[in-house]
Amino acid sequence: MKAKTGNIHSTVEIHEVGVVKSVHKFIVFVKGLPSCVNGQMVEFVNGLKGLVIGFNEEEVQILVLGSASGIKAGDEVYNKGRFLMLPADDGFLGRIVDSLCEVQDGLGPIQAARDYPVFRDAPAVMDRVPVEDTLETGILTIDGAIPIGRGQRQLLIGDRLTGKTTVALDTIINQKGKDVICIYCCIGKPYSSLLKVLDVLKDKNAMDYTIVVSGVASTSPGEQYLSPYTACMLGEYFMYKGRDVLIVFDDLTRHAWVYRQISLLLGRAPGREAYPGDIFYLHSQLMERAGQLKPELGEGSITFLPIVEIQQGDVTGYISTNIISMTDGQIYFSTPLFNKGFRPPIDLGLSVSRIGSRAQWPAMKGLSRSLRLDYLQYQELLQMTQLRATSLSKEAEQSLRRGEAITQLLIQPKNQPVEIEKQIIYLFALSLGVLDNLSTPEIHKFKDDCYLRIKEWHPEFAGKLRENKVIVDESMEILYSSLQRYFEEST
Repeated sequence: MKAKTGNIHSTVEIHEVGVVKSVHKFIVFVKGLPSCVNGQMVEFVNGLKGLVIGFNEEEVQILVLGSASGIKAGDEVYNKGRFLMLPADDGFLGRIVDSLCEVQDGLGPIQAARDYPVFRDAPAVMDRVPVEDTLETGILTIDGAIPIGRGQRQLLIGDRLTGKTTVALDTIINQKGKDVICIYCCIGKPYSSLLKVLDVLKDKNAMDYTIVVSGVASTSPGEQYLSPYTACMLGEYFMYKGRDVLIVFDDLTRHAWVYRQISLLLGRAPGREAYPGDIFYLHSQLMERAGQLKPELGEGSITFLPIVEIQQGDVTGYISTNIISMTDGQIYFSTPLFNKGFRPPIDLGLSVSRIGSRAQWPAMKGLSRSLRLDYLQYQELLQMTQLRATSLSKEAEQSLRRGEAITQLLIQPKNQPVEIEKQIIYLFALSLGVLDNLSTPEIHKFKDDCYLRIKEWHPEFAGKLRENKVIVDESMEILYSSLQRYFEEST
């Protein structure tokens, strides 16, 4: 044991000292430190930090948070008896930090008033309330058929390059002006991918309310492993201040890869797909930290959008099935739909949101009730008509026209989220059948022009609709008359 006496408030700081026994890449085995426990932070003689990640009767296993190249056998390791805590503050908004909350954007240091624990228990059941508010993604397919509530955990799953990150970024872009703090956590992805994300966020002026936590592939495995917990810690700082937070984990597949490397170096027995058995506990412990707090705790919320990458559409992999089981629904991105030009390529047959409909606007819920079923029936009918060259009944032709109109409404350019008021107008027109006989260019013209016309004719309409969240009689009359006027002027 070592003791250090400081002259500030006469404090005594006691170090428990161990000695490095061996170094295996980014794992250090240490003799001594008999009082350490999992999750504690230690410090090496060269100033590097490490995280206690396991131990046995003879040695302590430490994950180095940085490059282990400067650590050698015989070096001292100090245990100050502190768990890993990192700074959190409002000043992190608009900034790019690493998994140790050190700035990466060259804009100067962030002065934080206090540190917060990175690993903490999820809010208890009695500290939560049911999800009641919609998280508006700005994507009609999601807001209409797979709605997400604030405090929900919604998985984005699909093959590589099918638009998962794009949908997550569109959701962040759509939070502008909605008092939602957004955190984008990059885990194990190339630095070039992070630069593309930053370009989009800056171009859409979304950085003002967004924090980027960088755990790119060029950083150490320890930093990549820690990055989602750092993002969650920053989110909890705002949640307990009564704010609503959205966190995107991009992606947890790579996080699992990193933990598999760590576990194999620790000598732990590999299980299914060589992943350690505790990978389920690792991710479920993280996912449980999302939720909506009760009014006594400020009514803040954290919504998770974890991303999982699969191969060739196989959702039966170990990591994908694990995270599907611990989230409140999944949005499945289909490669065949992507190849057909359907954007975003969301498969409504395999996608589900288990609690989001409770938080959906009543107006949206009423208009989108049959949207999923109508679209899936159209897809089945379309396949049948392509296989069989027979004449169609009038009912079948009408179903095909309706399905094509739905398809054109659901197709949406990237980085252009659509406000819910606009989506409601789309679905209201669809429910009247006025879009069924329009050509594809006419439907896209309707999507571009109709909402602008209604705002011009009735400037108060959108505000009242957002306030009431239901189509009252007055709004119904405005919609009827506006649609009639629009189509009369368009012909």
